[in-house]
Amino acid sequence: MKMIKSSKLIERINKTNVYDVAVISPITEALSLSSDLGNEILLKREDLQPVFSFKLRGAYNKISKLYKKGIKKPVIAASAGNHAQGVAFAAKKLKLKATIVMPVTTPSIKVNSVRRFGAKVMLYGDNFDEAFAYAKKLSSESDAMFIHPYDDLDVIAGQGTIGKEIMDALEGKIDAIFVPVGGGGLLAGLGSYVKFINPKIKIYGVEPDDAACLDVALKANKRVSLKEVGLFADGVAVKQIGEKTFSFIKEWVDGVVTVSVDEMCAAVQDTFQETRSIPEPAGALALAGLKKMTKSKGWKNKRLLAINSGANLNFDRLPHIVERVQLGEKKEALLSVKISEEKGSFRKFCKALGKRMISEFNYRVDDKDEANIFVACRFNKGKEEKKILLSDLKKKGYLPIDLSENEVAKLHVKHMVGGRAPQDVISKGELLFRVRFPEKPGALIKFLDNLSDNWNITLFHYRNQGAAYGRVLVGFQAKPSEKNKLIKQLKKSGYPFWDETGNAAYSAFLK
Repeated sequence: MKMIKSSKLIERINKTNVYDVAVISPITEALSLSSDLGNEILLKREDLQPVFSFKLRGAYNKISKLYKKGIKKPVIAASAGNHAQGVAFAAKKLKLKATIVMPVTTPSIKVNSVRRFGAKVMLYGDNFDEAFAYAKKLSSESDAMFIHPYDDLDVIAGQGTIGKEIMDALEGKIDAIFVPVGGGGLLAGLGSYVKFINPKIKIYGVEPDDAACLDVALKANKRVSLKEVGLFADGVAVKQIGEKTFSFIKEWVDGVVTVSVDEMCAAVQDTFQETRSIPEPAGALALAGLKKMTKSKGWKNKRLLAINSGANLNFDRLPHIVERVQLGEKKEALLSVKISEEKGSFRKFCKALGKRMISEFNYRVDDKDEANIFVACRFNKGKEEKKILLSDLKKKGYLPIDLSENEVAKLHVKHMVGGRAPQDVISKGELLFRVRFPEKPGALIKFLDNLSDNWNITLFHYRNQGAAYGRVLVGFQAKPSEKNKLIKQLKKSGYPFWDETGNAAYSAFLK
C-alpha cells in the first residue's frame, strides 16, 4: 500500500510544470561548516527562487493544473507569507484574481511583496490557524478556489520537485537530507521522492522547539494540535501537521530534530557567512537541525544537505538575530554575579574575568553592601571555556549564576538592568561620562586600572556592537567640585570621553 501511494505521488512530481515559473535552484557547499564539522555540508538554495522561497513550486503546480482543466476562478489562500507570495505570483502569471489572508503578525516584507504581485491582502488573526479558518470561511461564501498551503497532493508534488533536483544533481550520493517542517508539504513531497528512489538516504524533519507539531504527532502516532506555537520562525508556525502530509511522512521519516531560537539565529549567521545571503529563521531551520544532529551523533565524513527554504526576512529583525547568535553557538555566557559595594570591588571583579572577551556589562549601584552585575562573556571554543570561567570565579569567592538558557534574562532583563541610584548616592553626587576605547582584549581593564580605586563606580554599561570601538557609559560617585580632578584622571587613559552628567536621558531614567 505504501509503495502504491508513493508511486502515485512520484508520478505527480514527474508531471509537474513548476518550471514555468520556478528555477532549478543550485546546491552549494558550505565550505567553512564542512571544515568545522568534518562533513561535506551542502545547501539547496531555494532562497533563489523568484519569490525567495520554495513555496512557488507547490502553489503554481496546484493553480496551473486547475487552470488547464478550464477552472479559471479567483483564488484565495491563507499564509504567514511565503505561500502567499507563491499564490500571488502564480495568479499573476495566469491572470487570475487572488486574495490572501495573512496573520497580523506577518512580517511587512512578505505583506508588501504579496501586494506587489497584485493580490488583495487581508490581515486577520494573530497566527496562521486563525487566518486559515477565516480564509476557508471566505472561500465557502464565494466561488474562489482555496489553495491549501501544504495539505494538497498537487502542492505536495510541486514541493517534491526539490527532491528530484537533489537526486538528479547528486546522483543519489547523499547520506542525509534535513528539511524544515511547518505543515509538512515540503517534507512529504521531497522525502517521498528521495525515499522511493533510494530508501537508504536518511530524511530528517527540523522544527522549532516551540512549534514541533510533527515531533508530537510521531510520538503520539497521530496528529496532535499544539495549544500555541512560537512565532520567531513564522514560516513554520503551524499548530498541527497536515493530514495528507502526515500520512506520507510517518511511513519513512528517519527522525525529527527540534532546535531553539538561538540555534536558528546561529544558522542564519552560518548561511550568511557561506553564501553572503541572509535567510529568514525558517529558511535556516534545516541547517540548524543538521548542525545539532551532526554534533550530537559525532558524524564524520558524511555528505549532508540542508534546505535553505526562504529569505523573506524583515530587516528590523536582524538585531535580535545577531544578539542571539553567540548563545546559539554556545560561545557566550550570560552571568549574574554579586560583588561587595566598596571601592575597588568592581575592578577586582574585572581582573577575575581576566582577558576574556566581554560582550556586555551592566552595573548600577544598588544596595549599600552589595550589588549585582550582569555580564556576558564570549569564547572561542564554547562550553569548555564557560566551565573554566565559572570554576575560576567560584575559586575567587564569587557565586556566579548562569543565565545563558534563561529566556527572561535574554529577552528582557539584560536590557532593564539598572534604574535610579539610591538616595545616599545621589546625596554624595554622581558624575556621568561616555567613553570610547578600542574593541580588543584588555582595553577595559586598562581603563579601570588607570582610574585606580580613587573613585567609586556607581553605574557601568557596556555592550559589544561588533564595531572597532567599544562604548561605555560609566558613573562615578563624585561631587561637582571634583569634576576637574576626575577629568584629569580620565585623560590619562588616552581614550576619548564625553561628560554626560547633564544628559536629559540620564536625568529622566538613571539619576
